[in-house]
Amino acid sequence: MKYPLIVILSLFTLLVSYASCDKDAPILDRPDTESDNGNNNPSGSLMKIKIGSNTFTATLHDNAAAAAFKARLPMTVDMRELNGNEKYFDLSASLPTNASNPGAIQTGDLMLYGSKTLVLFYKGFSTSYSYTRLGRINDPLGLAAAVGSGNVTITFELQ
Repeated sequence: MKYPLIVILSLFTLLVSYASCDKDAPILDRPDTESDNGNNNPSGSLMKIKIGSNTFTATLHDNAAAAAFKARLPMTVDMRELNGNEKYFDLSASLPTNASNPGAIQTGDLMLYGSKTLVLFYKGFSTSYSYTRLGRINDPLGLAAAVGSGNVTITFELQ
């Protein structure tokens, strides 16, 4: 009696897993143009991100967290390496949050983890964590090389 039940449960799990696959999931390392939960709308505010001799242009999102972050600019911070795909810095004060799970991180995403941790992602990957979107680097080509494998000093300023 146990064997048929195990087979049925296994087939059901396989069927549910297959049905939940999203064929339109975003491709990693490529900016998406879809809106997710109304929190991915660029406001048109441009920001410069300076890393050594490299300068990247980013577009801030239209949300309370991005507005609060923008009000603190210019800002130069020493960002720490984490997981071989991101740099982070703990802010001295909290920013407003509207966290959601993006499903996939894109190269160049600038996000807030919790209410105080600023995160710049230099490699894309799937995630189960929730973040508040702040902005995204418009052309992240060369970002991974610019930030390197260790801690790095980064300046954020309005353009």
